[in-house]
Amino acid sequence: MPQAEELFKTLGGATIFKRQVHSAEDVRAIIHKGFPYRSLEFVLSKFHLDLPRMSRILSVPPRTMARRKAEQRLTAQESDRLARVARILTYATNVFGTEEKASTWLTRPHRILEGTAPIELLDTDLGTQAVEAMLGRLEHGVIG
Repeated sequence: MPQAEELFKTLGGATIFKRQVHSAEDVRAIIHKGFPYRSLEFVLSKFHLDLPRMSRILSVPPRTMARRKAEQRLTAQESDRLARVARILTYATNVFGTEEKASTWLTRPHRILEGTAPIELLDTDLGTQAVEAMLGRLEHGVIG
C-alpha cells in the first residue's frame, strides 16, 4: 500500500496544497480541512479521468461539483473519498509501473468483476477493498 508521501504526490503534492506531509496524520489533517478543488483537477488530468465519472464515484452531483469549483474547496467528506480514490490510483501505479497503465487497467471492464471497470467500484469502501485485493493478487502474481 502507498505511503502518505506517495498519496500526497498523487493528489498534487506541495504545489497544490502549499505544504509538505510526512505522515498519514498530516494527510488526515488536510482531509479534515478539505482539499483544494485543484487537487481533483490534478488527479483527473494525471490519470486521464473524466469529471462526470469522478462525480459519480465521489457521490457529488454535477451542480454541487460546479459549486465546489467556484468555492475552490472540497468538503472533508468529499476529500476523504478523493483520498480513497487516490490511494488506489497510487497503488495501481506501483503495481503496473506507470500512471498510463494503471489508468488503463482501472477503466477497462474486467470479467472477474462481471464486466465492471475497477474504478466504478471505488464509490464504496467495500468496492475499494475488492479492487485493493485484486491489485494485491496482481502484485504477487496470483491472477493475470
